Amino acid sequence: MDHDTMRRTTAEFFGTFWLTFGGCGAAVLSAAYPELGIGFLGVAFAFGFTVLTMAYAVGHISGGHFNPAVTLGLWSARRCASRHVLPYIVAQVIGATVAAFTLYTIASGKAGWVPNGFASNGYGELSPGKYGLAACLITEVLTTFIFIFIIVGTTSKGAAAGFAGIPIGLALVLIHLISIPVTNTSVNPARSTGPALFAGTEYVAQLWLFWLAPIAGAIAAGVVGRWLYEPADIVETAIVERGAEI
Repeated sequence: MDHDTMRRTTAEFFGTFWLTFGGCGAAVLSAAYPELGIGFLGVAFAFGFTVLTMAYAVGHISGGHFNPAVTLGLWSARRCASRHVLPYIVAQVIGATVAAFTLYTIASGKAGWVPNGFASNGYGELSPGKYGLAACLITEVLTTFIFIFIIVGTTSKGAAAGFAGIPIGLALVLIHLISIPVTNTSVNPARSTGPALFAGTEYVAQLWLFWLAPIAGAIAAGVVGRWLYEPADIVETAIVERGAEI
């Protein structure tokens, strides 16, 4: 692996680690804390803040994807080179898994603690609101589509330079406020995979939906965004600033 790819994948590892540890950590440790729990609103902002902070920390290195759906969506929009797709996704899944392991180690340090789903995503009986498969599928496809559409739009030529991390982070907050009761909000296959590995086999068995639906929505958004914003060439999309052409 060349030096540039190593730098990029390291940035994606840390970004996805922080997203999973921060967002899922807020859900596992703080959401239902007696009397002072942060609830859905706090968890939603936690996920948004993780993306916002890491976008400015490492977005100029890797583009700040932190999500296989974002990587594939930007690839379909011709904003991510094909050679970066697989290394990014591997780094993202590893980052999310290490974050979930770290969070599990911390959370299990409390006497009597039980995972209770461990902030995993699910449908049917594993959905927070017991929503069925069709409802969860539509929710994940639609919310991921809008998320990628916002990323492509706010990082396109003509958009306010250097501010894309703010609307992208706020979009993720809004997505969580809408979909936590439905699927516990994925829009990110890596974020779904890490916690599921520690939540139990029933959550692992439902992971297929939280890969299929976000990726489908992301690729569709990338195609629409490519048509709408008409980029001249393949470019590297960075959340903080538009990168150089590849």
